[in-house]
Amino acid sequence: MTADTAEPIHTPVEPEDVVAVEHPWISLKPETFQLIRLSALPADRETGLRPLRFISLERVERHNAEESFLRLTLNMPDNKAQQDINTLEIWADHQRKEVRINPDLPLRTDPGNRGLGRFMLAQAAQWAQKKYNHYTVASQTLLVKHASNDAARIRRDHALQAQGFTVEYEDAVKMRASCTVGRVSELHNDWNEKKITLISTLDTAAMLQKADQSLHEKNAQIKTYHDQVQQLKSEDNTLRFTISMLIVFAVFQAALLIWVATR
Repeated sequence: MTADTAEPIHTPVEPEDVVAVEHPWISLKPETFQLIRLSALPADRETGLRPLRFISLERVERHNAEESFLRLTLNMPDNKAQQDINTLEIWADHQRKEVRINPDLPLRTDPGNRGLGRFMLAQAAQWAQKKYNHYTVASQTLLVKHASNDAARIRRDHALQAQGFTVEYEDAVKMRASCTVGRVSELHNDWNEKKITLISTLDTAAMLQKADQSLHEKNAQIKTYHDQVQQLKSEDNTLRFTISMLIVFAVFQAALLIWVATR
């Protein structure tokens, strides 16, 4: 090596930070909507009142050669729940022949103790069993922090078991459990229809029309009652005036009689 020849200097290259790219389907907005009816149930000591409610079931799905995707969302007029509540995502991996249900977080629903968990899992099972009945279902880990209290944990486990899952705890204090099921075909696609009813578009239109008609009838009744009240007020004023005049006449007559008697 001559003096004029310099060895190349190798500068170590720092590895670039890996930027996680969000799947394009994650940001999809709902495309189909259906109304569901939550039946009125007796008040519960823990969850409180359980009145009649109507909720929007919103769906979006996509398919390609590698995977398929379905997202179910429950939306209410006064919805103040967190974004990850009342949302269920199901992914079908066509290469591995595997289905993943809510792979990031276990399903959580609000209001609780209304049968919504079973209902959403049943909807997911119906969707998967149309084409992916032979696919395996990925297992999921359940942690104690995923349930607000012991009663909520018991309801969660019951809902999962009712839909075909097996829940096995890894410790005696039930801090961690595995949720498993063999294949999509083993999932149960039914729910408690006494608690939750799907309402068709035609039934929704009929219900709205009936409500509008009832509103017009109530408005007509209110107007009739208002007119009757106004008439009673008018008659009351007339009676008050008549009584006042009679009192004045009686006083005048009494004074006249006294005047005649004392002349």
